[in-house]
Amino acid sequence: MSEEVKPESVTLYPVSAAAAPEQEAVCIFGTGDLGRSLGQRLLQSGYRLVYGSRRPHSCGPIPPGAQVMSHEIAAQSANLVFVCVHREHYDFLETLAPQLKGKVLVDVSNNLKKNMYPEANAEYLQRLIPGAHVVKAFNTLSAWALQNGPSDANRQVYLCGNSPEAKQAVAEIATKLGFAVQDRGSLAAARELEDFPLQLFPEWRLPMRLTIGLTAAFFFYLLARDVIYAYVGEGKDISFRIMVSLANKVFPIVSLILLSLCYLPGVVAAFLQLYRGTKYKRFPDWLDRWMLCRKQLGLIALALASLHVLYTLIIPIRYYVRFRLAAHTISQIKENKTSVFDTTMGWRTDSYYSMGILGFGLYVLLGISSLPSVSNALSWREFSFIQSKLGYLTLFFCTFHTYLYGWDKFLRISYYKWYTPPGYMLCLVVPSVVLVLKLLLLLPCVDKSLTRIRQGWERTDPEDISKKSLLT
Repeated sequence: MSEEVKPESVTLYPVSAAAAPEQEAVCIFGTGDLGRSLGQRLLQSGYRLVYGSRRPHSCGPIPPGAQVMSHEIAAQSANLVFVCVHREHYDFLETLAPQLKGKVLVDVSNNLKKNMYPEANAEYLQRLIPGAHVVKAFNTLSAWALQNGPSDANRQVYLCGNSPEAKQAVAEIATKLGFAVQDRGSLAAARELEDFPLQLFPEWRLPMRLTIGLTAAFFFYLLARDVIYAYVGEGKDISFRIMVSLANKVFPIVSLILLSLCYLPGVVAAFLQLYRGTKYKRFPDWLDRWMLCRKQLGLIALALASLHVLYTLIIPIRYYVRFRLAAHTISQIKENKTSVFDTTMGWRTDSYYSMGILGFGLYVLLGISSLPSVSNALSWREFSFIQSKLGYLTLFFCTFHTYLYGWDKFLRISYYKWYTPPGYMLCLVVPSVVLVLKLLLLLPCVDKSLTRIRQGWERTDPEDISKKSLLT
């Protein structure tokens, strides 16, 4: 009797749908823009989505794959509910207290202005449904950010709540959606989170105030020196030069000052560390605020430098310039004169433009490297090299560009109208001081001490030594 041949292959059977892991259900109250965008992201991340609506059969378009039910039925289908409705519509939730008892409610609402209500929306929601665990989260994200996924500018999800387990559940969802979670503590921090979206460029306020102040000051200063002086002293009306000529002086002046203010706090901090002999003492508050707004100062300086470039490019097509050139040419022809080429002036103008082009090119490089998408791709050493080494080189080129513009004008009395110095001379004060102080820090003896301090070395205070000797 022959042996039965056993097949070496194994027959494969399709896995039934019941064997697949069951998707976690999430409920969303509200089918507006934020609710639909959040739902789309949840579906893409593998969640089973149920919408709760007051009109289940006519609630508008919803993401494919989601279900729409009444609030009562939807609340019973999931343990975590996103409340994507405005505070003024929270009243219906009070009737759902039995269905929402023990569940996690995520409040994503915001207000139109600060202190609109006596208590935060999340605290009000917790008071309406005391049996639920309210967590404030996702309110700092827009519908656009949820649709397109986390980017460099909006990766973080802030949350707060009184229940650690509820916060953990919300944090897991946020992490699965691709966001970084920042726990802000208890529900008492909800008002702070609700005020975040209402802030209008908080980090830009100080740089913008400084820019507006400097621009206004130099505008009126140059207006008095150039336009009003010509009208009062010489009887000439050159008010038309306000639009281009005056603006093309104010913008580069303010730009150079702002650029130098980006690097001045670092120099001040270095000298402060040398004076204290340690890096472990905190800087003054004003210096901390100054250092935190350096990026904004640099970007505004770049914008003003770009305007200076554009204003300079239109100089040849201005009516005033073309008229002056034509009048000068005709005058030369009538008098049968020929201007002799000045080699010194040629060197000066070419060097002046060359320094300006190099400075603006490095300016643009600094601005590009400050973008989050670019800076995240750079190592710390690369980023520091661009922002520090090339930054000081940019400041040098732009300052040298201004010195070449002035040339020997500071020796001529005619440029001191009403005994006031030209605007370019005033704008050279701060960058010149910064460059000189930086050169002092580069001296070998100074640089060695500063490097040791930044590596953790501390200078021993003689008073501390005497106290220790007395104690021993």
